[in-house]
Amino acid sequence: MAVIDVAGFVADLKNHAADHGFHIHDERHFVETYSMRQAWEVDLHPEEACGGPVEFHLAVEVDPRSVLAFEDQVLELPEGEEPEDVHHLPMTFTWSLPPLPHCPDLLLLATELAGIGGPDLPLEVSAVDSFQSVTDPSERTLTVVARVPVSLSQVYMGEEMLCDALERCLEVSRFLLDGAPSWLDGEP
Repeated sequence: MAVIDVAGFVADLKNHAADHGFHIHDERHFVETYSMRQAWEVDLHPEEACGGPVEFHLAVEVDPRSVLAFEDQVLELPEGEEPEDVHHLPMTFTWSLPPLPHCPDLLLLATELAGIGGPDLPLEVSAVDSFQSVTDPSERTLTVVARVPVSLSQVYMGEEMLCDALERCLEVSRFLLDGAPSWLDGEP
């Protein structure tokens, strides 16, 4: 039996996200058969934003070497001692918007979002220009990404709740939802 239940953690995380005002749309679980790497992906959004235009995606990646190293650490501990906080799983939050005819200034947007995310939720802002054909104008899509390490020792002890990260993600989602109409239609 495994020392840590990652699937249970993801199920609890979904419930916790719902408690923080998110609506869960879909969940996927992938297992790479050769390396046994796993990934859980969850599509969610603020409850008031069913139907878009902001898509929000949460992903937890599990490297079996990290989990096995953590299990070795736990099994070597004397009874009653807590494991050191040295093993982590990467969690990624990704927001994406459809092609924006009136894309915001990326530096200004990154600065505004940095104020929301703060030092605990660093946010990367990027845009991609794509062309359907050579004669068509470019379409710009906007993506915002945040990466948060999930402590395996805190998951093991039942302490990893991610409340602050989820609250900040909700604020980022609402900020993007507020800006989306003007970026899509050009109207404030």
